[in-house]
Amino acid sequence: MAAATSTPIVVLGSTGSIGRNVLDVVSASPEDFTIEALSAHSQVKLLAEQARRFRPQRIVVTDEAADLTPLNDLAAEMEIFQGGDNLCRIASGGEAKVVVAAIMGSAGLRAALAALEAGKTLALANKETLVAAGGHVLRLLAEGNGSLIPIDSEHSAIFQALQAGNREDVVQVILTASGGPFRDRPASQMAHVTVDEALNHPNWDMGTKITIDSATMMNKALEVIEARWLFDLRPDQIEVVIHPQSIIHSMVEFVDGSIMAQMGAPDMRIPIQYALTYPRRQPCPGEKLSWKDSWELSFQPADRERFPALDLGFQVARDGGTAGVVLNAANECAVAAFLAGEISFIDIVPACRGVLEQHNYCPEPSLDELLALDGWARREVRRWVCE
Repeated sequence: MAAATSTPIVVLGSTGSIGRNVLDVVSASPEDFTIEALSAHSQVKLLAEQARRFRPQRIVVTDEAADLTPLNDLAAEMEIFQGGDNLCRIASGGEAKVVVAAIMGSAGLRAALAALEAGKTLALANKETLVAAGGHVLRLLAEGNGSLIPIDSEHSAIFQALQAGNREDVVQVILTASGGPFRDRPASQMAHVTVDEALNHPNWDMGTKITIDSATMMNKALEVIEARWLFDLRPDQIEVVIHPQSIIHSMVEFVDGSIMAQMGAPDMRIPIQYALTYPRRQPCPGEKLSWKDSWELSFQPADRERFPALDLGFQVARDGGTAGVVLNAANECAVAAFLAGEISFIDIVPACRGVLEQHNYCPEPSLDELLALDGWARREVRRWVCE
């Protein structure tokens, strides 16, 4: 039985790679955490298994066409909802103090904002919340609505390294990137990249979409935008370097020339647990580095010719407004088209750039305007693919 002082948690996207790691962390410390609610899109059988293990009060299946039969035996003791609109219900209601936003893409945007509006601590693994609606998030936080702790390994690293000094003494943050499977492939040889090659990440075991983003380095472009909002930085205070070993997860340089780096094995359970226990630290089920092994750290500049997505990321970080939601939505749709064999690997970034350049930019959009542009950008990419 969990202790009376355990922290109740909501996990949005519990069947994805981040969500499964969250539950792994929770299961390793049952005296510290309880699960109040879980959500999944269409993996109902896995969600049912998780529910039987963690006994949440509420479950949401966002796919309205999903068969809920695997959940039938749970209906007597848990509230079961179907449809994406119910995400806001579990994100903002109940006794949970922490909401883990682990739904990839824009699908979890409203629920993440609802959690902040309700005064929750948002443990954020969803890049798109800040990329698409960074201005809205900052306003909520400035008004005292909730708090935000990053789960992304890079932003968690920055969050931790910033504690070594005063914010006004920060010169820049350095986002490290593994470089994905194509860090050594010449730009001239990228035209014939296959789906299997793009999904063969050398360091991380992640979901399909984010693995493709790592191959194009669009994930790092989105992280540049996210860092701009999350840490209130100018784009010229953000740098990206290739670090193939994925041991240093990001760095912060201070005015005196000191550079603080957060190091650790490439295991998402480490930043997840830190977000859940902050400001405490405790033993983690994640992998540890062994000082009995020989290993080295190397860095190299990010090649903008090989990875043109980076330029888009810095452009959107400068522009703000509606640029983020358009880039994010266009990329999601273009990645889906690549995975379906409809476009080539090197078409992903040009599709995003074309949609970004033709959208009606607004510097201070409403949430409804952002969501409308999300749909517009997806339709534009589909039109571009079908031409």
